[in-house]
Amino acid sequence: MAIDLNIKGKTWEQLEAEMLEKSRGDLDWEHGRHSAFVWHANDEVKEVAKKAYSMFITTNGLGKSVFPSIRSMEEEVIALVLNNLNGDDAAAGHMTSGGTESIFLATKAARDRARLLRPDIDVPEIVAPFSAHPGINKAAHYLGMKVIRIPTGADYGADVEAMAQAVTDNTIMLYSSAPSFPMGIIDPIAELGSLAIEKNLWLHVDACVGGILAPYVRQAGYDVPVFDFEIPGVTSMSADLHKSGFAAKGASSVLFRTQELQEFSRFDFDDWPSGHYSSLTFTGTNPGGAIAAAWAVTNFLGVDGYLEVARTVMEAKNKLAQGIAQIEGLHVWGQPELWALAYGSSTVDMFSVCRKMWGKGWMVAPNKQPPGIHFMTTPVHAPIIEDYLEALTQSVHEVRADSSSAAPITPRYN
Repeated sequence: MAIDLNIKGKTWEQLEAEMLEKSRGDLDWEHGRHSAFVWHANDEVKEVAKKAYSMFITTNGLGKSVFPSIRSMEEEVIALVLNNLNGDDAAAGHMTSGGTESIFLATKAARDRARLLRPDIDVPEIVAPFSAHPGINKAAHYLGMKVIRIPTGADYGADVEAMAQAVTDNTIMLYSSAPSFPMGIIDPIAELGSLAIEKNLWLHVDACVGGILAPYVRQAGYDVPVFDFEIPGVTSMSADLHKSGFAAKGASSVLFRTQELQEFSRFDFDDWPSGHYSSLTFTGTNPGGAIAAAWAVTNFLGVDGYLEVARTVMEAKNKLAQGIAQIEGLHVWGQPELWALAYGSSTVDMFSVCRKMWGKGWMVAPNKQPPGIHFMTTPVHAPIIEDYLEALTQSVHEVRADSSSAAPITPRYN
């Protein structure tokens, strides 16, 4: 499609009107009619993030020597995250554009370290549970590695014994989740840590969903298993500030047990006219606005703010789980420890339920295997859980009454 740029340009009023029109078909996230994609705490937090991002919108985190403000804010954010995840004085980390980049950099670090210690391996392998995020396969694809996915256990968490049996001479890394994106289950990280130590393997914990808020959920009195650097075998972690930290999009973190391990994620190059180029991130330009917004939001919320969010999302999630259990034929898969869950049925076609829910204006996120729906509760969902359950109940009844088969819905992430 060819488009000619307006010769004289357009006024902001014209542009704003056009953008509002374009957004009419977008996800209605403000009213909670979604189960993924958007993490919204409240309008105050959104305003803080917007103002902070705007203040530093022109800065570039790649040049921290000329933007010491960005360097300082990133260091403080990372120090906070490491402290909450039991990193000691030797631990290190840095911010990235998102969970996929964080996973990529941890995987690169594991690969480059293996190249140094085990140069005989041609194609390094990663053993991961079936529930692992596709980001690990994406990283392996770009890095010339191979992922071996192992069926999860009966509780939908990683099957440690089966993963141990899948380890070969080419294995360099184990992958785990806290919690997994599709199922909301925290893998048995302590057992995987012991396996990693026994086999001398790198263990990455994908805490992109849970890493920022989970410590406050535990502090609020909920039983959350330890999944962080308190476990000796954990080598690296990823935790998204723009998910359960409720910062602006474009803010994640990748964390390492030591600074020495972090250095394996670095890219260095000097064979060009401008001399030494060095970066710990995959991207070149590193938007300072995202770093500033993450710093502002975490400081704005503080401990009390995150505790309030933690209580809100856990109460909403428990209300949702209890409501699902009251719908004939439906049940939650496993025992999800945080605010994310997945549910399904052995008697109801869940893909048809998805179609019905979409038709009622709810953006539900299907799981392919086991067939069902996953849901990540945020504060915006607290007021609408009853509405969601009512729509779900109606959808299930309609599917039971409708004998016609429907094509499955599969989620798109692009």
